[in-house]
Amino acid sequence: MADWQEITGGVTAPRGYQAAGITAGLKPSGLPDLALIVSDVEAIAAGVFTTSQVKAACVDYCRQRLQAKPSSRAILCNAGQANAATGHQGVRDADESAELLAKELNISPELILLASTGVIGQRIKMDAMRSGIPKLVAALSDTGSDAASGAIITTDLVTKSIALETTISDRPVRIGGIAKGSGMIHPNMATMLSFVTCDAAVSPHLWQQMLSRAADKSFNSITVDGDTSTNDSLIALANGQSRTPAITEMGAEAEKLEAMLTAVCQHLAKAIARDGEGATCLIEVQVTGTHDDLGARQIAKTIAGSSLVKSAIFGRDPNWGRIAAAAGRAGVPFEQENLQIKLGDFLLLENGQPLQFDRAAASAYLKQAATDYPSNIKTQRLDNPVIIAVSVGNGHGVGKAWGCDLSYDYVKINAEYTT
Repeated sequence: MADWQEITGGVTAPRGYQAAGITAGLKPSGLPDLALIVSDVEAIAAGVFTTSQVKAACVDYCRQRLQAKPSSRAILCNAGQANAATGHQGVRDADESAELLAKELNISPELILLASTGVIGQRIKMDAMRSGIPKLVAALSDTGSDAASGAIITTDLVTKSIALETTISDRPVRIGGIAKGSGMIHPNMATMLSFVTCDAAVSPHLWQQMLSRAADKSFNSITVDGDTSTNDSLIALANGQSRTPAITEMGAEAEKLEAMLTAVCQHLAKAIARDGEGATCLIEVQVTGTHDDLGARQIAKTIAGSSLVKSAIFGRDPNWGRIAAAAGRAGVPFEQENLQIKLGDFLLLENGQPLQFDRAAASAYLKQAATDYPSNIKTQRLDNPVIIAVSVGNGHGVGKAWGCDLSYDYVKINAEYTT
């Protein structure tokens, strides 16, 4: 059993954090579009960002801030405009946003981190930002996580939030997180956007290492459509307000904290995959038998990202040939006579040889995991994924990836995204 329990509160569950989300007029829809997370004290900060060569101004801004000093007091996120591919003016808009917030919070701009999401090529609506920031700060609350999570979404149908609690040095320690993402999900670092708060005390170098490893096992292991965003950002704060002794090196307490951090990130990552644009089900691909874990994750993510596999799942077609083909092109060497494929409890291929199976029953298995899009999405479940289990040999490598099926609605949503 996990050495922690789920609690309420999202990013404001850990001690010493407030959050807010408001409608500032950034989105044409009039929905909430400006979010803020603030730590009562200066917090250790870590981040993992997109590897795309086309990056949003907020990504470069955060990288520079964290390289100069790995600490922060606040994360400001706007939705509606990605502020990516917006040139020098986009950089100036990001800088001004930080300066406006710093003045309102009476802190240094160097302690503010930024994130943006929305349409690429569009600058932030700075008039709305200028008038919105005072209202946003006034709305800060130690129960404001839900408002913040609602203000960072774009095409998402649901908000994504989680908080966990464990005990370290006989004191409760909490980690909370929120995320957004539904389309353009194929991260090479993190996710569309995710913000994590923690009240443990951790050294900067160790916190960054923990977050990077957690990202590899969560956000870097999901895919919706194979497209990596210009704005992918995962930012985590640790403010020490649990009053536990500082964790400065790996050991039992560090391992417990990292395991809980990974669990938070995996929950948010799976929620993003399940909320994939047009998706009717969550897919979990489990791979074993590779030389190392990296190879297993690579095969798993290739299968989860295959348009043919995703289409077959949407059609409730147990077409294992598509799974085998995706595994074979993942770039990880294995002998095909060692290949085994299972769909739920149905063994489809063993020792590289096809097996007889109940095709109707396997199709029914795929149907039971599905819901209508989008009528039932508000009650989405993360505990009922379609399981694809693949073994490629006797190696010790294990890995997982998460994705979703590919439906007609995905094309409709993205064909009309800016029109």
